[in-house]
Amino acid sequence: MRRPPKDPSHKLSIDSQRLVSLSMAIAQAASRVEERSWEHQLDTQLQKLLKTGHQDTVDTVLNALFKDDLNGYDVLMEAVEAVSESSVMVDLHDGVETSWQALLVAAPILAWTRFAIGSGPIPAELATTLSAHFSAHLLAEGTRMAMAPTLFAIDQLPRTHAETYAVTHKLAQAAFKGNAIKPAARPPETAPFLADTRYLLIAVVAPLGAPLFRWQEPQHQLNFAVERSNALEQWREQAMPNIARLLPGCGIELLLPEAYYVACREADKLIRPVSIRAAVHYLTNTLAVEPSDLRAVVAGFGEEAADGQIDEYRVAFTLRQTADVIYGIVWPLYGQEDEDGTPVEGMINASLAGIDAPRAPLEEILAHLNEAGITHIKKHSEHFVAEYCDDCGAPLFADPAGELVHAEMPEDTPTGGEHFH
Repeated sequence: MRRPPKDPSHKLSIDSQRLVSLSMAIAQAASRVEERSWEHQLDTQLQKLLKTGHQDTVDTVLNALFKDDLNGYDVLMEAVEAVSESSVMVDLHDGVETSWQALLVAAPILAWTRFAIGSGPIPAELATTLSAHFSAHLLAEGTRMAMAPTLFAIDQLPRTHAETYAVTHKLAQAAFKGNAIKPAARPPETAPFLADTRYLLIAVVAPLGAPLFRWQEPQHQLNFAVERSNALEQWREQAMPNIARLLPGCGIELLLPEAYYVACREADKLIRPVSIRAAVHYLTNTLAVEPSDLRAVVAGFGEEAADGQIDEYRVAFTLRQTADVIYGIVWPLYGQEDEDGTPVEGMINASLAGIDAPRAPLEEILAHLNEAGITHIKKHSEHFVAEYCDDCGAPLFADPAGELVHAEMPEDTPTGGEHFH
């Protein structure tokens, strides 16, 4: 399901009206030639706005298009993400101009633990080693790269398109010139979770039109999927020991490094089932019970004025003999997901490809609970307003009776592990 920005809309300025017009023009273009002409103008306008930090203008237009023209909204969202995660630089050498392209890449890491998941500065020797493995196993010949020497938690990543634009250009310049990058100064504190994502951020630079990744090279193009799979396998094998040093005591899975927004969305989706497995593992080991001794309570939550729209599911855990919520996880919905599952066109495409259609989010949650050994599950048909604890900000969960409560471990819980909401 498409999600509009949360900021309230304002009267459209001249710049905003131009973004609206260009986005609608692209959506209605009758040829690729016309479409690319409009795209060039839209990209130029977005570059000016993001470079000067005018994120509010972009957000206002996204709000307006979400209400009035969903096709235009999709066009603008795709464009602003592309502009903020990429750039083109021109190098003048001996009177000859050469254009270079840069792409901001995220290398996601899924991590789970009973303790704390680390983040922050990466020691110089580790950053050098990871950069060498990244370049050797993932990138095409002739590319340059720069890796930020910081292991980012999700709430330490750029929060807006304008911030992403600034990070892209900073890392791209470092990659192009071979400059050193300083670790982020005092990154924000991150809340502890049993399962969470961490990210490496890398700028990759190549001559304009040249391949960035190994699987784009001419010799691999006919079998690019195989080469991409091989590249991921090599990245996992070589980088895993180094990542493990950054995340002691954690289970780890490395995902395929990709363009920034795609990689982040994929990691957001794939951490959700890991969160269920980590929660069950934590509860059974901490409380010395079996998965069959637990109950899961699943409920849909959304904004108060969203006409029943579900933005996320919250899964509460109780012991079977009590109604007290002892732990909870949030399963957010992304992109085209909604409570009814994937859109019809997604099911048609899956059928044509000869693969099973994706399950609806609720079905997927129930399947992962069952796989983790949870057999007693309560599903609330009522949709709840997303509420949070006034004291600590933690999400409130629906108990078996449908009351929204704070998740609290029993008072006699053995100590030794970190307390998580």
